[in-house]
Amino acid sequence: MPTYTPPLRDMQFVMHEVLKVAEEFKALPPHADVDAGTIDAVLQEGGKFAAEVMLPLNLGGDEEGCTLDKTTHAVTTPKGFKEAYARYVEGGWAALSCDPAYGGQGLPFVVNQNFYEMMNSANQAWAMYPGLSHGAYEALRAHGTDAQKKLYLPRLISGEWTATMCLTEPHCGTDLGLLRTRAEPVPGAPDGTCRITGSKIFISAGEHDFTENIVHLVLARLPDAPAGSKGISLFVVPKFLVNPDGSLGERNAIYCGGLERKMGIHGNATAQMVIDGAMGTLVGQPHKGLAAMFVMMNTARLGVGNQSLGLTEVAYQNALAYAKDRIQMRSLSGAKARDKPADPIIVHPDVRRMLLTAKAYAEGARALLNYCALLLDKEQHHPDAKVRADSAELVALLTPIAKAFVTDNGWTATVACQQVFGGHGYIHEWGMEQFVRDARINMIYEGTNGIQALDLLGRKVLGDNGASLKKFGKLVAKLVEEEGVSEKMAEFINPLAYLGDQMTRFTTEIGFKALGNPDEAGAAAVDYLRVAGHLVFGYFWARMAQAALRAIEGGSADPFYAAKLQTARFYFARLFPETATLMRTARAGAGVLMDTDAALA
Repeated sequence: MPTYTPPLRDMQFVMHEVLKVAEEFKALPPHADVDAGTIDAVLQEGGKFAAEVMLPLNLGGDEEGCTLDKTTHAVTTPKGFKEAYARYVEGGWAALSCDPAYGGQGLPFVVNQNFYEMMNSANQAWAMYPGLSHGAYEALRAHGTDAQKKLYLPRLISGEWTATMCLTEPHCGTDLGLLRTRAEPVPGAPDGTCRITGSKIFISAGEHDFTENIVHLVLARLPDAPAGSKGISLFVVPKFLVNPDGSLGERNAIYCGGLERKMGIHGNATAQMVIDGAMGTLVGQPHKGLAAMFVMMNTARLGVGNQSLGLTEVAYQNALAYAKDRIQMRSLSGAKARDKPADPIIVHPDVRRMLLTAKAYAEGARALLNYCALLLDKEQHHPDAKVRADSAELVALLTPIAKAFVTDNGWTATVACQQVFGGHGYIHEWGMEQFVRDARINMIYEGTNGIQALDLLGRKVLGDNGASLKKFGKLVAKLVEEEGVSEKMAEFINPLAYLGDQMTRFTTEIGFKALGNPDEAGAAAVDYLRVAGHLVFGYFWARMAQAALRAIEGGSADPFYAAKLQTARFYFARLFPETATLMRTARAGAGVLMDTDAALA
């Protein structure tokens, strides 16, 4: 069975020594009193919950899966899942970073980010149940009516109820403009009350036995809706109707018609939802549902990146332990364990390459996702409107990278860690093949990584003439200016500075080609996102190297800092150079893809 140790030391390094979050919080009135000690204490307890309560359920939950009673439409989750959720609620974990006005604890989103990383390492399938509730909380807080907020937010925050997002239909996934679910206004009912009819698929946590009620956020069309994505409205459709006092009324006409048989995340109930005239109330303005739902979707996209970070970390930990214990062959440079018949496989260069790849991708992702969480805290709570706007612009730019780059890397890393185990990596009880299967979904849902690439290049970069990219480029330039004359930082700063200069030229070139032929942007987008991802990771790895060097120069003998520098060197020497190939393939143009009718006949 896999093991897991919460990476609290690395989390503390990123938060306190690189990002200095406690200093940033002093400028945010709701979080001004949150200090490093408070954050560390909360996460230490959160790590215990993940490792001691959630992890033991992961392997068995994958084997057992969820069960649907087709007569009652009730879903039973794997053994121990429901009881773990009761402990989660009892511990107050659902309320961690939610608004105190509705019963939340009011801690920064950064804290929630790190807690969820640990839960994703321990049991991604389980963590998805409460994780979706947080996205629904954000959407309703931003766009719900006062009555909806009063009715739903306290119960989502407490964990008394959970929530879902119901978007995908059998005939349409990402292209939501094609959806057919109907919303018919109810005569004589309060404004915004409709009967919803349609079907949704791939609904994570769509039905389960954790809570009495499930709050579904459903996209549908009103009778007067214009065609396409501009005709979509958002409705809150509870499993049980809710009385004005919050008590539950009669069963609503929304139910699970089937469970998907999936490659991974077996412990999560991925439901086919049948909506047969269910009562729902409008969230936000008619035909403006995508704007409201995107609040939840963007939260979910960062959450999916966090899922792959969690899987990368736990896969790395187990592969590292195995590589230190498993003996096979002798080192090419001479025997290292002379008291044994063979050396531990960690002495072999290629095993170290696989381990360091996972380590570098995990620690780079942790820095990026913590930074995104900090930006969200500043966007919501900073008193300066310009800081709020700049933070929102930066997190919008980084979201597709956090989703796609991190999940692509998570797949690469979990496969590499499985490979370290050799044949044992193929065997279920070691846990590695489950990490691989679970990691694969993260590249697909919440917008496939190809869609994320189109969003980054088309909307976030070319759509604003590179303004947001230039904003991030200024951060890179500032770091280069700070450390450009440091000999010890040269191996990190020089490649970052070079790519920063190349990025402007590369982006301009792709943009001009796309003006003449939009397919040029589509052909370059995936490669472009990976180049941008390495620019972002390179920036954070340089900052982590900077912090480690400063600690060493300050007299610290903690081996943690030496390890950080060694991993940074590996990243810049073995992973970062991928950008040269990516820029070359992106520049190959659309012709070799689109002028292929004969090849694809």
